[in-house]
Amino acid sequence: MSDYTSIELDLSPAGVAVVLLNRPEEKNALNAHVVDELRDVFSAIAKSPNVRMLIIRGAGECFSQGADVKWMRAAADYSEHDNFEDAMAFAEMLRELNDMPHPTLALVHGQARGGAIGMIAACDMAIGMAGTGFCFSEVKLGLIPAAVSPYVVNAIGPRWAKALFITAETFDATFAEKIGLLQYTAKDQTEMDMLAEDLTAKVFAAGPQAVGDAKQLVNDIHGLEIDHALSRLTAKRIAHRRMTDEGKEGLEAFLENRKPKWAD
Repeated sequence: MSDYTSIELDLSPAGVAVVLLNRPEEKNALNAHVVDELRDVFSAIAKSPNVRMLIIRGAGECFSQGADVKWMRAAADYSEHDNFEDAMAFAEMLRELNDMPHPTLALVHGQARGGAIGMIAACDMAIGMAGTGFCFSEVKLGLIPAAVSPYVVNAIGPRWAKALFITAETFDATFAEKIGLLQYTAKDQTEMDMLAEDLTAKVFAAGPQAVGDAKQLVNDIHGLEIDHALSRLTAKRIAHRRMTDEGKEGLEAFLENRKPKWAD
């Protein structure tokens, strides 16, 4: 993996990759360079056999304030084609995160706005600290939160997405948990770290390949009609998993009342 200037990557011996948004003086604002580094690191993590979980967090006083003002100012002078290429890079970064085969967790504090909320929504799980402020402010600038919309709508549903996109209102972590953007709210940093450790331990108790297949299962069946074809699809998935070495080891460990090999 490359040397980065706007993010930091830490990979533990156990296989937890922590990506830190590391522009605290700029409130971890996103720009083209940050997006390129995130795309690169997400791609590398996805391919790494040494990673079992990805955690994303922000340095300093907040997770991320969203788009960098200088980046937005520069985009005002772009051609429509240049704006498309710029937006496409950001959209592809979010897709890399969404399609990550490993479990992903966002730890959010301070504030998260616009594109930063897209990253949170693209993660499998998210913990927010009490007092964190969230906002889709794009319409106040005559813009729309287009690139983040697939992930936000998937996380909170179309009706809340429309309301929050249209009003650009600021909401807190408690409300974010209520609508499904967060799974948990922590009262302080200590509790956030404890929750993160607990979720990580739960992930590590599960079969690594089963976790990836479970993620893919949700992506594949979401929105499908519950019919005979879907029954066949799900039956094939579990039949295949039962025949894998991991599936056999998990069942044997359960029957022998011991931990499976991956949890040792």
